[in-house]
Amino acid sequence: MKILIIEDDTILAESLKDYLQDFFSVDICFPVDESLYYQLEKYDIILLDLMLKDKKGEHILKNIRKKNINIPVIIITAKDDIASKEVCFKTGADDYIVKPFDPKELILRIEALAKRVYCEDCVTIGNIIINLKEKTLYNDGKEINLTKIEWELLSLLLKYKGEVVEFDKILANVWGDKPVGTESVRTYIKNLRKILPEDSIITYKGRGYKLKI
Repeated sequence: MKILIIEDDTILAESLKDYLQDFFSVDICFPVDESLYYQLEKYDIILLDLMLKDKKGEHILKNIRKKNINIPVIIITAKDDIASKEVCFKTGADDYIVKPFDPKELILRIEALAKRVYCEDCVTIGNIIINLKEKTLYNDGKEINLTKIEWELLSLLLKYKGEVVEFDKILANVWGDKPVGTESVRTYIKNLRKILPEDSIITYKGRGYKLKI
């Protein structure tokens, strides 16, 4: 995995590189100019400082996302206030770690982020990442526990994503021979709607539901 560190503190950047390169391929970028954005595609994760000498990290992050570059970005900064975190996450940051930090924690965060983003068995809906193999669901990195019925219902909607799944098919696949009616389906759909991004599940009155991804 290739990591790019965008950091103007050369001592910290070199120190981080020395530590991380035991695990990853690491480059350092500074100063930042327009050519940066043409080089990013070869990296898997970016570590971005916010308080750079010549340009704000927030501006670089905004430009990365504006150019539809979807490489995961971890903010590394001394800014520990919630307003700065909110700006970065809303601009498209994937994680945020406050200096000083233990480099071991940074490695754990890099590995966790890579697992979520580059997982072949994962489906992403907005901020939600669903791992079909592990049968887990994460919202902004935080695991949300689903009941057995909720998971089976979600799995069925994912299997037929983009198609209307009729009530009969839902009842047969999720509840089998149990004497359950459509009211139960509506209850569990309501639960899933509280977890998934708004308007992910579309209702087809009298027929069933469609998962929109």
